[in-house]
This record gives sequence, structure tokens and C-alpha cells, in this order.
Amino acid sequence: MGDATGFRYEQRSDGTVVVLHGTRKAATLRGPRADEFLDAVTSEDPQLVMARWTGNYRRGNERTAKQHPRNRAGGRPSR
Repeated sequence: MGDATGFRYEQRSDGTVVVLHGTRKAATLRGPRADEFLDAVTSEDPQLVMARWTGNYRRGNERTAKQHPRNRAGGRPSR
């Protein structure tokens, strides 16, 4: 899997954490979820943590999955 890039986060004074991808807001975390995120981002690879928390960790495999026999039109693959 390729490395996630382009993520950053901002911790605000009210405890809210905003995760940005490029210039767009990808997630807003508050309360215990924000604390859990901050623990994870400091103990693991920050880019991969932010990709996982925003749901962008699956990008890049859609074409491979589309080519899989079970996902092709026509039903089940022949055996």
C-alpha cells in the first residue's frame, strides 16, 4: 500500500481536532475521540493514522478489486 500524504491536523483551544487533507476539512473530532486520535497520531505514522481516521486509507485498490472475477458482470466465476 502506498504512503498517505497531504494530511495535517490542527488542535484547537477548545479541544477539537480538525484533520485536513490538502486545504479541505476531512474530519472534525471532539471529546474522547479527539484524545484517542492525538494518542494514535503521536505513537504511529501520523500520515497513515490520519488516512485511517478519515476513511482515505483504501484509495488505490479500487481498480484491482474491479478486475477481480467475483466483481465482474455476469455473476459468479465458473469453476
